[in-house]
Amino acid sequence: MKLDRLIGILTILLQNEKVTAPELARHFEVSRRTILRDVDTLAMAGIPIVAARGGNGGISIMDGYKINKNVLTAEELQSLVTGLESSEKIALLKQAIAERRAVCFDYYYPKGEMAREIEPYFIQFIWNAWYVFGWCRLRADFRRFKLNRLWNLSLADGPFALRPVPPGQAEGGYAFPEPYFVQILFDKSARFRLIEAYGPHCYEETEDGLLLSLDYSNKEYIFSWILGFGDKVEILAPEETRAEFAALARNISARYN
Repeated sequence: MKLDRLIGILTILLQNEKVTAPELARHFEVSRRTILRDVDTLAMAGIPIVAARGGNGGISIMDGYKINKNVLTAEELQSLVTGLESSEKIALLKQAIAERRAVCFDYYYPKGEMAREIEPYFIQFIWNAWYVFGWCRLRADFRRFKLNRLWNLSLADGPFALRPVPPGQAEGGYAFPEPYFVQILFDKSARFRLIEAYGPHCYEETEDGLLLSLDYSNKEYIFSWILGFGDKVEILAPEETRAEFAALARNISARYN
């Protein structure tokens, strides 16, 4: 799976000062060209990759990025995965920007979703997330759209004529623990939050609510995330995780008695 390989490449880069593309190709049993495409994907996901040619050349991560600890935090891992999942959108948006072609997509808000069509100007990485900035044809104004709320992206017509952008708006060794599985039932009022976190097709709609089947690697993080939904959520399986979460809820309740 490509995502697994990308995380594997990042792990190796964090553990070593420098590696070569042929070494990575042998390790993952893929072509050198595939590795170079993977490195481009990591760069698009916000990882500061440095590639040097020559006898002492190789692929490395920019000095100052490495963190002196053994395991990525859940927040860092989630940020990385979100960036990697956004990389295909970024590639299509870069093509649209280069060709001055409009793009169409479905955009999700707390109150629902809406089809949008914009003339994209540039892509930004701000506030630990990817955004596309452009002229919204619906609102007839410049707008910024968060990539993990943006789905079903496609190229539209073109080329469009560039408009002046308002001033200031153009700025704009690790180990990964084994994943665990959990099945969670959410109240239907949580729909938007699930879409924002995992996409519009992440859950199964049932008579009782929204059923999310999820792999996770950090229990404390996933429990704190679930707690954020208050009484609008219930862990269904596995039984030991359900029991552990119930004990946590009782301990919280005991603090208020």
